[in-house]
Amino acid sequence: MRALRALWWRELLRLANNRVHMVLMLLNPLLFLLVLGTGLGSMLDSGTGDGDYVSYLFPGILLMAVQAPALAAGLSIVRDREVGLLRGVLVAPVRRGTLLIGKCLGSATAAALQGGLLLAFAGFAGLSYHPLLLLALLAELTLIALTMTAFITLASVWITRITTFQSASSLAMLPLFFLSGALFSLDGLPLWLRVLTLLNPLTYAVDALRQTVAHGLPAGTFEPGLDWGGWVPPLGLELAVMSGLGAVALTLAAHRFARAE
Repeated sequence: MRALRALWWRELLRLANNRVHMVLMLLNPLLFLLVLGTGLGSMLDSGTGDGDYVSYLFPGILLMAVQAPALAAGLSIVRDREVGLLRGVLVAPVRRGTLLIGKCLGSATAAALQGGLLLAFAGFAGLSYHPLLLLALLAELTLIALTMTAFITLASVWITRITTFQSASSLAMLPLFFLSGALFSLDGLPLWLRVLTLLNPLTYAVDALRQTVAHGLPAGTFEPGLDWGGWVPPLGLELAVMSGLGAVALTLAAHRFARAE
């Protein structure tokens, strides 16, 4: 537990000591929210008032803000292995799986805190700053960040070269983000594309955030919820699915990392 706490705290100190990098990583989500949200929102007429698309887009922007720090966590593992710095950590009298889990937990916390900074713009999306609503969104962001970090960490223990990891992560994360419903509704999509969205784990992350956001908006602003053949999965089930997937990915990553290289 001391090793886990030390590694978790190390990632938070790294975040606090690199504030410029933290601000730069938030610029892209802010541009999507302020520019894309306002621009497309002015073109779309949903008939329920102004600013509806910005409200609909806000959960996807929160996911985007968490995605970038999670990718950076996996990249740091690959970089440390390639340059030899990882060996200095592995000589510690602690199980390798513990080291990986501690780093993953710290990186997920840092990613959730960065994503949580965007909650300051909740009013721009028409949300109230009710403490319970903000705490619920922050808790969901933490769970999503942990799941994403676990999957990216799993990839980082298999891929040993920085250039290969960067190419593979970019190739995977961009389609997953676009197929999550973060930017557009999944209703009316062709069958083959809808099947891909339902197989995408990020779809359930976006929908969980969107269901929570809908509780802070006037009734009828937009209708969240996925459609599984006429059945809408509840918020608790979506969070449970993400938790299970994250636990499996983290277990596999720790098992792989514990093997001698």
